Amino acid sequence: MLKDNRIRIICGHYGSGKTEFAINYSLALKESQDKVAIADMDVVNPYFRSREKAEILREQGIKVIYSSLDGTALDIPAVSGEVGTLIVGNEWNLILDVGGDNVGARALARHSKDIRPDDYDMFFVINTYRPETQNAADIISHLQAIEETTGMKVTGLVNNTHMMRNTTLEDVLFGQKISEEVSKKLNLPIKYISCIEEVAEQLPQKLKDICITTSLIMRENWMS
Repeated sequence: MLKDNRIRIICGHYGSGKTEFAINYSLALKESQDKVAIADMDVVNPYFRSREKAEILREQGIKVIYSSLDGTALDIPAVSGEVGTLIVGNEWNLILDVGGDNVGARALARHSKDIRPDDYDMFFVINTYRPETQNAADIISHLQAIEETTGMKVTGLVNNTHMMRNTTLEDVLFGQKISEEVSKKLNLPIKYISCIEEVAEQLPQKLKDICITTSLIMRENWMS
């Protein structure tokens, strides 16, 4: 059971796999919670948005919120006002899939005044194989830029270091080592590890306890 605050904000660098994590987190949360909603707040990047998998999520009983204009193919920077309604309400477990970097996080900033500090967790997703987040210093720089833009604090880290379907245990452990360095420097917990099932089965038990097994829902079968 995922015991986080009611509003879960997923942020990170472009290409970190935060949307994949957000979707898999939503599915995991639905196993123990009735009312689960995910809001696609990425108004910057037109690729790999959670709205693209709305049908899959809705089939599992998850509410999906995205543009105020219906149509997943429309590249229009508009987020539904329903997001604000769910933020101030108390009924729904809400996942906010925020755009990459501090630029993408601007859409969250407009709602920050309505989010109580005791009602949210903000998870920063780390993929140490991305060019701009290969070391602790760069990761911290991106993290702090998002905090400055949103006026909100990151409360936990997610190690999502991967090579997609070719991910190995060594890849995940490499990312874990750097994530632990960030954790120590910022005094932030590593809340989750996200990896494919084949690797999750090989993790040491202490890491299995925080692992969310990830199905590559955002990656079509023909993609590498």
